[in-house]
Amino acid sequence: MADPINPLQAAQAYINTARGAEAPGMDAPQGQSFGDFMRNAALRSIETMRAGEAASARAVAGEADLPEVVQAVTAAEITLQTVVSIRDRLVSAYQEIMRMPI
Repeated sequence: MADPINPLQAAQAYINTARGAEAPGMDAPQGQSFGDFMRNAALRSIETMRAGEAASARAVAGEADLPEVVQAVTAAEITLQTVVSIRDRLVSAYQEIMRMPI
């Protein structure tokens, strides 16, 4: 079972993102909306996945070095795990909101 989501922590995370607070490895310029932040993160994820696919295709064709392929595929795998984890958290948060009495 997923950890319960603390609404105060979720609200604080939203505020920090809306303010453009920088998290490690994430570039959030001042004034960027939450939607823009998520869109850019999704685009970076897609780009990483495509790079992994391209490296795999080059490896099959014998045109790529093994370390390059391993690095690209590992980055794609970590990106996929992150996206799935975020999706699971979003679904869990939505379900929690739907259970709230009005």
